[in-house]
Amino acid sequence: MLRRREEGARAPEMRLDEAVGLARALELKIVSAEVARLTEYRPSTLLGQGTVEKWKGFIAAEHVEVVLVDGTLSPVQQRNLERAWSCKVIDRTGLILKIFAARARTAEGRLQVELAQLTYQRSRLVRTWTHLERQRGGFGFLAGPGESQLESDRRLLGERIVQLKRELEGVRRTRGLHRKARQRVPYPVVALVGYTNAGKSTLFNRLVEGRVLAADMLFATLDPTMRALKLPSGRNVILSDTVGFISDLPTDLVAAFRATLEEVQGADIVLHVRDISHPDSEAQRGDVMAVLADLGIGPEATDGKAAQPVLEILNKADLLTPEARDSITNQALRDPDRILLSALDGEGCELLLRRLDDLLAAAREVIDVTVGPADGAALAWLYRHGEVLTRRDSDDGTRLTVSLDPADRARFEHRQAGRR
Repeated sequence: MLRRREEGARAPEMRLDEAVGLARALELKIVSAEVARLTEYRPSTLLGQGTVEKWKGFIAAEHVEVVLVDGTLSPVQQRNLERAWSCKVIDRTGLILKIFAARARTAEGRLQVELAQLTYQRSRLVRTWTHLERQRGGFGFLAGPGESQLESDRRLLGERIVQLKRELEGVRRTRGLHRKARQRVPYPVVALVGYTNAGKSTLFNRLVEGRVLAADMLFATLDPTMRALKLPSGRNVILSDTVGFISDLPTDLVAAFRATLEEVQGADIVLHVRDISHPDSEAQRGDVMAVLADLGIGPEATDGKAAQPVLEILNKADLLTPEARDSITNQALRDPDRILLSALDGEGCELLLRRLDDLLAAAREVIDVTVGPADGAALAWLYRHGEVLTRRDSDDGTRLTVSLDPADRARFEHRQAGRR
């Protein structure tokens, strides 16, 4: 396991720990992990010749089968390092793709992972014929050596990629229909986002008594899960658990998971779950906020809309020292959009639910409505979907003052217009 040191980046030791966690997520046995200082960029091997030679002896002595380089390797660099070390070399992108391939459970998740894998694989087809032979086991349609075979492989990869994109576009349309169906049953959507292993699934299970896999490992959850959640006011919302983010997430993977990320874009409220006990918590926050901004979410959104409220959920309070806990508690008291809690023992979860209630209530609109004496269905609809503040009955009908969500108001007006 090698971690390339980059000036100005987050602490190399923290990144190395994260890379080790990624490797363990694939149940790989770590023989050694080290930060490799890179004094100059080498197009042929990335690492300096001295570093390559140093690890060549160690790899041979320890019978190492796989070397993970926590950085981006060009196809040429990967090929040259494999030749020098006589073992398999995987970069950060390849490692994350392998984790996703091992964890995806739904048909949609498998499609997304395969698209990202094949897009990545296509860039690796500049290798010599021996490496095409070695890669054949991963993708059954890759055939033997030779320039004509290379062209054939590229064509087959391209055709499969086009097919996958077509299928995922169908998934995207289906998700759109599901969102429209949820709008007809007006439940606001609350989406959990955050750095991988921040405790999103543990919080999800705590709030809805779900059965989502929650484990102390990176990318324990890949496929989005939704459950109904009842707030203290009695209103229902839909809680959505999503895939965790990570620094330097492969671009192809972000593109492949676009349909999943659209669930976050369509959410009414976003809960950014942070592992506040992690030494690199602030840097992880920056990585997540950058992805959200690209999606048009949050105060740093590139389109400036920032339509959805974003609450920072400072999770794993149970792991804080008393001094750190006091400091973070004081910060959270001054900012209602920061909530300190422990998903593991439930501390702070009631405060979170009340805050969700407050945010949804603040978005409601108060309107005056007159319902005809024979329109009992409309009266029942308003009581079911809104909060009736005042009511006055007369022979001409019932006059109400009602607090409604903007979407419910639009549905009610559309409903009444259709009855005229």
